[in-house]
Amino acid sequence: MADMLNSTQMSAEDAKKLVFHDFATFAMHMKRNSILNRLVGAMPKAEVNAGETLKQQTTAHLPIVRALNLGVGKGDEMTFDLINPVKAKPIMGDKWAKGNEIGLSGSQARVRINQARFPISIGSVMSEIRNPIQMRNLARPQALNLMNRYADQSYLVHLAGARGFHDNVEWVIPLASDPDFNEIMVNPVKAPSKTRHFIANGDSVQAFSSAVSGGSLSVSSTDLLTMDTIDCMKQVMGSIALPPPMVIFDGDKAAYDKPLRVWLMSPAQYSQFAALPDFRKFQASAIARASLAKNHPVFLGEAGIWNGFLIIEMPKPIRFYGGSEMKYCNDAKTETESTVTAPDLGNDFAIDRSIILGGQALVEGFGKHRKTQTPIFWKDDTEDYGDKDALLIGTIRGVAKNRFLVNVSGNVANPQEEYMDYGVIAVDTVVKLNGVR
Repeated sequence: MADMLNSTQMSAEDAKKLVFHDFATFAMHMKRNSILNRLVGAMPKAEVNAGETLKQQTTAHLPIVRALNLGVGKGDEMTFDLINPVKAKPIMGDKWAKGNEIGLSGSQARVRINQARFPISIGSVMSEIRNPIQMRNLARPQALNLMNRYADQSYLVHLAGARGFHDNVEWVIPLASDPDFNEIMVNPVKAPSKTRHFIANGDSVQAFSSAVSGGSLSVSSTDLLTMDTIDCMKQVMGSIALPPPMVIFDGDKAAYDKPLRVWLMSPAQYSQFAALPDFRKFQASAIARASLAKNHPVFLGEAGIWNGFLIIEMPKPIRFYGGSEMKYCNDAKTETESTVTAPDLGNDFAIDRSIILGGQALVEGFGKHRKTQTPIFWKDDTEDYGDKDALLIGTIRGVAKNRFLVNVSGNVANPQEEYMDYGVIAVDTVVKLNGVR
């Protein structure tokens, strides 16, 4: 009944205002000042007129790629393509090139979208009289805050390949044990692929699957994040096949001379990094790099640069306590996940997951609401003859980690295929909790 009344009483002018409001909200959401949102490039021109453009996609040189190419009736899935690398040697001199052509093959990643909504009760006529707080004025900012948290946390969980077990009132993504978790995440949360998952091992690192023996994870309270961890991962980057592509921030003049990847650390891991004697030098390096990149905010504040990594604190930890289940991939040729239990390190320690990001690590796809043609929309509602008010903010979107089946041999005739998280690597370390869980 409320929908019927709203649709019959809304004028054409009111409808235009509603659509404009939805476009403005979407633009605000895209420009929110959060750590993870800084890892997305700018949308092409006329962001608020997104509904008029057939396809818009942010740059592939940053970790998160956004795409606006879905509309009403166009399906709920996007595909992203990867041309497999090839291995070859040159044809020299007068030798025949014909008949020795290099074949090409490709792989696809997919992202589905779904509708997510946050309804908020504003109250009744009498509750407004009794309550000195103007709930109506606070409801919209609170709703937009919930939507922004949902977006950022869904990025984090997909990139990490786990929700973890840290949980407080700031989380809008529930634990994986929640019956609604899979639907809320829209796309499957995939544990890190085998060749993209590492764990600290004293002054070194090792493949996560190598640290599992007899169903137990071999880790101790001394396996913390240190400079050795960072230096070892730099060496890993130079050794593994197809490491995450370097990131290129808009206007960064040093992007090719001094290429970077982004390393997101949990608050506890970052605290360990910040306690290092040379931390101020790392911060100074980040500030100096900002001057070469149009003062991009990702380089400012609590950030540091060391050994080709731009090190930033992530907003929430992906944390595993003693007895928590940790999923991992034991075979690169399949996506089958195995489970190991985190060891009991006492109340003062846990395992946190850090994430190294390159270009195209994650894709975010947006659909459009059938009435406003915007990916984010508002709805006001009144019931009980105008006595009780509510509002709702909603979005149509989906997020997925970019994973491809890659021919690592480069030989098309005799392929050796492995599943590979294209732009992200997970590095787990022990953290000291200092009484805060």
